[in-house]
Amino acid sequence: MKILHVEAGKHYYGGARQVAYIVEGLARRGVSNVLACPRGAAIAGACASNAEVVEMRMGGDADAGMALRLAALIRRVRPDVVHLHSRRGADLWGGFAARLTGARCVLSRRVDNPEPRWLVALKYRLYDHVITISEGIRQVLLAEGLAPGRVSCVRSAVDAAPYLEPVDRIAFRREFGVPEDAQVIGMVAQLIPRKGHRYLIDAVGRLSASHPGVHVVFFGQGALRDDLEAEVYRCGLGSRVHFAGFRSDLARWLGGLDVLAHPADMEGLGVSLLQASAAALPIVTSRAGGLPEAVVDGITGVLIEPGDVAALAQALQRLLDDPSLCRRLGQAGRARILEQFSVDAMVEGNLAVYRRLLY
Repeated sequence: MKILHVEAGKHYYGGARQVAYIVEGLARRGVSNVLACPRGAAIAGACASNAEVVEMRMGGDADAGMALRLAALIRRVRPDVVHLHSRRGADLWGGFAARLTGARCVLSRRVDNPEPRWLVALKYRLYDHVITISEGIRQVLLAEGLAPGRVSCVRSAVDAAPYLEPVDRIAFRREFGVPEDAQVIGMVAQLIPRKGHRYLIDAVGRLSASHPGVHVVFFGQGALRDDLEAEVYRCGLGSRVHFAGFRSDLARWLGGLDVLAHPADMEGLGVSLLQASAAALPIVTSRAGGLPEAVVDGITGVLIEPGDVAALAQALQRLLDDPSLCRRLGQAGRARILEQFSVDAMVEGNLAVYRRLLY
């Protein structure tokens, strides 16, 4: 079996890491892989030992030429299945390329934002099957008219091993400029509006009087960096909110947090939450998209309604004031990740879809 994977993201964020997990897992099972990605994309190096990597120009939704370039690649490598892993034109033009060449085509959908029914009816004709990374996303597609037999849920996974190692909390605080006696709330997400960074800034402001020793570390980069920094200083939190940027060594440090917060307005599943649970962290997140599949309310974390800053502040205060509760939620989260979100399970789920199309 040969699979052509198409990933249009240039950075090695959560979605690209999932693709690398799949490629590696398939290679271990004897499947031949080809990866098409943008020139200079970080995923190229991550997959080089498990796939033929083809770097090409990928200009996004407006780049109709991507369809022709991908079609030429399909004709050259003759894959059994074309697997489209991302948007940014890869979904649309990759689907057209598969249709031009008669190749079987699978789309992975990682976001839960709704699409008009007419668009779903037209666009999804390009794909033989759709894989969603959460049941929440699957339900969105079913509500928009996609036939149940054409969409499967295969949840994202996390390689838990790097997050199982204990973290030196003093070293963590020194690394990120946090006082040694501080309680630290972390957030791991791109700095974009739907992730909810502003809600966390507001919530920490509300906690300032009762919890003056609380600090926040934002892991991630994005277009909102300058705006968020300005807001932090307007709120008088400049010394207590730290912007750590994107960290390739996140696994080394994540377990040094006390709590992970992820108050997103929408989210497909939230790989950073799976990583946090593997690191045995309690989590506060929203009842949005696939997030309730990543965190079980009262068992591995606390769920709040999207945009409810008062509830976010209350949940954070509850955890910060109860270390035994934090330990209980964190340990339950780690056990759940090891049982239900393994890389092998994800690889087998994708492989089962390929086999269903081919045999």
